Amino acid sequence: QLQLVESGGGSVQPGGSLRLSCAPTGVSLGHLAIGWFRAAPGREREGVACISPDSNKTYYQTSVKGRFAISRDGSKNKAYLQMNSLKPEDTAIYYCAALETTVQAMCLLTDPWYHAWGQGTQVTVSA
Repeated sequence: QLQLVESGGGSVQPGGSLRLSCAPTGVSLGHLAIGWFRAAPGREREGVACISPDSNKTYYQTSVKGRFAISRDGSKNKAYLQMNSLKPEDTAIYYCAALETTVQAMCLLTDPWYHAWGQGTQVTVSA
């Protein structure tokens, strides 16, 4: 059974960096499209970034382009979200999502597409 565990959240000052990790269990990372989503206080969850199973396709929310980078490491069976130049508006609970798929070069930044979700990790950016 596919399960996801996020880690790496915390509190950081504006301009700082954090790296979030997503560890799937039960399914090989190579069979998973991975998405990162976030839910800011009082706001609906939105897509941040996603990566296809073969890593050939990545998509980013416009507000994080050039600052965030999604990646995966098959040898460690983990996916990552590197967050640089963090801003207060990046404050949110960040969720890892996954879909087991045989379509190797595809991912989507839409909640209903994913079948498994982690519990979330808090990211707080403040001075």
